[in-house]
Amino acid sequence: MKITKIEIYRLSIPMEPFVIATGTMDFAQNTFVRIYTDANIYGVGECSAFPMIVGETQETCLVVAREFAKIWKGKDALALEERLGELDLFIAGNTTIKSAFDMALYDLAAKHAGLPLYQFLKGHPRDITTDITLGIASPADMAAKAFSLKEGGAQIFKVKLGKDPLTDIARIKAIRQAVGFDIPIRIDANQGWSYEDAIVALQGLEPYKIQYCEQPMRSYNDHLLPALRTLTIVPIMADESVYSHHDAERLCREDACDYINIKFSKSKGIYDALKIAAIAAEYQIPCMIGGMLESRLALAAKVHFAYAAPNVKFFDLDTCMVGHLVDPVIGGIQYDGYQISIADTVGIGADISEEFLASCEKWEI
Repeated sequence: MKITKIEIYRLSIPMEPFVIATGTMDFAQNTFVRIYTDANIYGVGECSAFPMIVGETQETCLVVAREFAKIWKGKDALALEERLGELDLFIAGNTTIKSAFDMALYDLAAKHAGLPLYQFLKGHPRDITTDITLGIASPADMAAKAFSLKEGGAQIFKVKLGKDPLTDIARIKAIRQAVGFDIPIRIDANQGWSYEDAIVALQGLEPYKIQYCEQPMRSYNDHLLPALRTLTIVPIMADESVYSHHDAERLCREDACDYINIKFSKSKGIYDALKIAAIAAEYQIPCMIGGMLESRLALAAKVHFAYAAPNVKFFDLDTCMVGHLVDPVIGGIQYDGYQISIADTVGIGADISEEFLASCEKWEI
């Protein structure tokens, strides 16, 4: 099945400003690709650039995508491992845009097989409940937002922290006062604390029943994670510290984390995400599937992946719920409150509407 052309779109999705420890996002800086073949089917892929985390912008993704398209044109879309290897040979890093091309190949392979992607991956449907993320604001504003979300049916909170430790403790105290102790709270520092600040913050947060803390420190402090774990009862989830299965194996071997957060924008997509999940399973380290600011299209691919990765126990699939002002997706992930499902259609089961794409900047290779 030969690749005949590739379309690349600037998929900018306006959103309410979203604040984390490392910056503010005013729109989802996404890239959408369609890979066409001589079998009269095409595959779709999407990635979301988060420059302050992964180091790619929408502009870099769009430029590199055009180079990837030139490499792949005329080649076999079903030779997945060979195609993905070519991207790594062409450029180091750039994991975000690589994930969109990975996703499109998997969509094509599943469509060619006549199967939903999760069945192609030998997975099985299961119940999934996503958390909902609270961006950084004042303790009072975050508490009010948490109370409103709980009243609206939220079942799990993910709270962004990573600023001044004492203020971060005050944020969680206020949220607990507003919502009580029955609803799980997981926190994400996004590398915002130093080692010393992480000790202060995590020990101060212990009374507030924290499910786990994502990425308390910069990844260059990974060597301090084992010691940090001995100083707090709050479990540690590695996020920015794990891009590859090599990273996962290193952290698991060194007892540096309790959990791992898998994101396609770090793992280069589904192919390596499955490897990370497998390594973590060997060490009995549960994983989460998370994301940046993807639409319901990429989120659907993540559900397919989660169906095929039973070691994924936590779900942070709210990215289009945290402020997207436009929904351009046909099909894709479906929400019943905070319960998630996907249809049993072939491939990923999602696309972007032609009407929305007509307003997007486009390149064709």
